[in-house]
Amino acid sequence: MHPMFMKITTETQLRELYKSPSERAQNKVLKSLDKHAQHFINLSPFFVLSSRNAAGKADTSPRGGQPGFVHILSSNQILIPDASGNNRLDTLVNIVETGQVGLLFLLPGVDETLRINGTAEISADADFLSRFAAEKKPPKTCVLVHIEEVFLHCAKALMRSKLWDEAVQIKREDFPTMGQMLKDQLGDNQIPETQQQMVERYNKDL
Repeated sequence: MHPMFMKITTETQLRELYKSPSERAQNKVLKSLDKHAQHFINLSPFFVLSSRNAAGKADTSPRGGQPGFVHILSSNQILIPDASGNNRLDTLVNIVETGQVGLLFLLPGVDETLRINGTAEISADADFLSRFAAEKKPPKTCVLVHIEEVFLHCAKALMRSKLWDEAVQIKREDFPTMGQMLKDQLGDNQIPETQQQMVERYNKDL
């Protein structure tokens, strides 16, 4: 540890460094989905799902689909299809162990985000799965989220990052392919697949 490093260990120390949150920031947390939160979810093609296991190890996973792929069952429940992935099942195992989740929904072109905290469970219920029967690859399970907190998050982070600004986007050809990065990380002697080969392989599994 750096000799000049000062570790913050209490909330009191934190509060001495930061201003108090505004009344609006404190009061914006809802216990269920209002019309604006529902509209946000219905338009969102992407969110990140955070979870933790019984040992407290945290994990965050990206989730995507066509707008509306997350189904709103009620003002307190949403249903997420578990689309095919790498079969590590990190998020699902965490949910089985603790059931605690946090979600961050994004809308392309919109700098505000939507945050949801609550508990979740894994379900293979036929009625739930039938909601996604029209998918190219219907899910084997769904994640049922019971909402405890929901609130809109301000635009500052996405404004700073210029996430939706095409002028600052990285050209894919200027960044190593997934195959090359995995080859370097794993010490694999095989010829890495090209970006085009990866995209073609993924498209068969979407």
